[in-house]
Order: sequence, then C-alpha cells, then structure tokens
Amino acid sequence: MTAAYTCSKTFSGYPCCHRQWRHPGHCRFVHGYSRSFSFWFQSKSLDANGFVVDFSSLSALEARLAEQFDHTFLVNADDPLLEQWQRLHQQGALDLRVMGNVGMEASAELVWGWANDLLQSRDGGRSCCWKVEARENEKNAACFEAVPEWFKLT
Repeated sequence: MTAAYTCSKTFSGYPCCHRQWRHPGHCRFVHGYSRSFSFWFQSKSLDANGFVVDFSSLSALEARLAEQFDHTFLVNADDPLLEQWQRLHQQGALDLRVMGNVGMEASAELVWGWANDLLQSRDGGRSCCWKVEARENEKNAACFEAVPEWFKLT
C-alpha cells in the first residue's frame, strides 16, 4: 500500500427540507434537517504550506453547499408534485432545488463530485476527496466513498 496523508473538514449548519415521495412511511412527508458534510482528503505529498488541502481554499465548495442546502426545499426530479413545488417557488414560498435524489446517500455522492471537481481543476490531481459523510442529524448519516479515476497515489 502506498503511503498517503489525509485530513478532513466539516461544513455544517445547512437547514433544508425534503421528502422521499415514494416512501410508504412518514418520510413521504415534507420534513427538514440541518445538514452537515464531512469531507476526507488525501494526497501523497503536501503543498507548500504543509497541507493536504488548505481549508481556507475551500470557500467555493462552502458557497456551493450553502447555495444548494441553506434554507432550501429539495425535491426529486420525478416528484409527482413538482409542478406545485415550482409554483410555490415562483410565488416566493420556498427556495426549490430539484435533484436526481434528495436522499443523504445521493447527497454525499453529489458533494463528493463537487469537491473533486474543485481539487482536480485547482491542484491538477495532487489531492482528492475520497470520502464524504452527509449527516442529517446527530443520529443519522450516509457516506459515499470512492477515489476519482484521475487520482493516482503511486
């Protein structure tokens, strides 16, 4: 196994709501959480400052998280009430975000991609995000783990 440096960063405080319209239980109703996201990064070498990832350089990622999840209403693209949600958005009653899947697992995968897009374009592949935990509260979280194809430790 090749040696690697790792670090993690958590962004929290994104209150939003969603519903899983296909769920037979209470998850089909609109409900909300204050989401948080923990990112794990790795690199075989440190940058000029001695970091895997300089956390102060992640403001674009933090802004994207806020745009998607801060005081927003998330719905699946195939939600049968999508037209009603869109009308409520147009009327200013909610700040709608349409997603392929609003679940925490899919949200973890989505933001994993955002982090890696940023790192690849900025650092040319020196570091990557290999894991994201998307947390809806202190009891429930989902993770997505993958090393991007473009990242090589060797």
